[in-house]
Amino acid sequence: MSLGLPSFSDARRTAAWLASCQERDGAIGWERRRHVDAWNHVEAAMALTAFDQAEAADAAYDWLRVSQRPDGTWPMRSTRGVVQDGSADTNQVAYVAVGVWHHWLVRGERAFVERMWPTVVRALDWVAARQLEWGGIAWNEAVDGKLWDTALLAGSSSIVHSLDCGVLLGDLLGVDTSEWRGVRQRLSAAVRDDEALFLDSQRYAMDWYYPVLGGALRGDAARDRLQKRWDDFVVPDLGIKCVADHAWVTGAETCELALALDAIGHRDAALEQVRAMQHLRDRDGAYWTGFVHTEGVRWPVERSTWTAAAMLLALDAVTDHSAGAGIFRLA
Repeated sequence: MSLGLPSFSDARRTAAWLASCQERDGAIGWERRRHVDAWNHVEAAMALTAFDQAEAADAAYDWLRVSQRPDGTWPMRSTRGVVQDGSADTNQVAYVAVGVWHHWLVRGERAFVERMWPTVVRALDWVAARQLEWGGIAWNEAVDGKLWDTALLAGSSSIVHSLDCGVLLGDLLGVDTSEWRGVRQRLSAAVRDDEALFLDSQRYAMDWYYPVLGGALRGDAARDRLQKRWDDFVVPDLGIKCVADHAWVTGAETCELALALDAIGHRDAALEQVRAMQHLRDRDGAYWTGFVHTEGVRWPVERSTWTAAAMLLALDAVTDHSAGAGIFRLA
């Protein structure tokens, strides 16, 4: 029997735990005192925004603005300002647009959008320039400028959503974003119609649901995609497996599936997934990353910020708690 949904008091406790993991400069790592990447950092900032941790959220966005490199990117991996991997991941870079649009939906502060807009422009212009001839977005650029000529389905699907949010921000500010619209159109078509051109990672749940979560698929195509591999990934009352051939359920992926289900109107199924992953909740409101259900052990032994953040965003979506609850329903 799955557990119930967290109360809003529980959710605020999770948000407070998430804020407690923030470094003095505003960065939010994978876990307290661990490395930072821009995508997970933005996810945490969104969760903080939705659940009333305004000061911590603003500090997180200030970190993005100040730490962005001149070319519009952030390092793929850094710890307390020290870069461990200086390459740039296109999906990580693009996600700032989603965070800024979400902040606008929740708080409606035009001055914030105007302050963050140059950061969004540099990020999305850099990402748009990495579109491959067939429409996918190259997933990474090395420190020496070498661009990988391959694209990841989950990452490119997420970039579809980032471009949507960038266009909406441009519309809000009265700025022409026709170039981003064109990139989005070609990218979305590639996700829908040319999946074989992406790197093959069908073992991973993210490649299963991200075309729906990112908005490239909607309607019957989205419903059919989720139904087709439901039994490959979903473990009743526990959540979903991160990898189809491993007995390892993970909280963040479960909550992202819930967000995808909510985005196509399957609210009851989304609610069930948020309930199912509550066995990962710890007493202080943090969430363990995953659980090997055949062995009854948590793995890895970590309480990741992105798992807590994904849970808060999924809870927001299925309860319509904040004005940003529909951030993944855009398409």
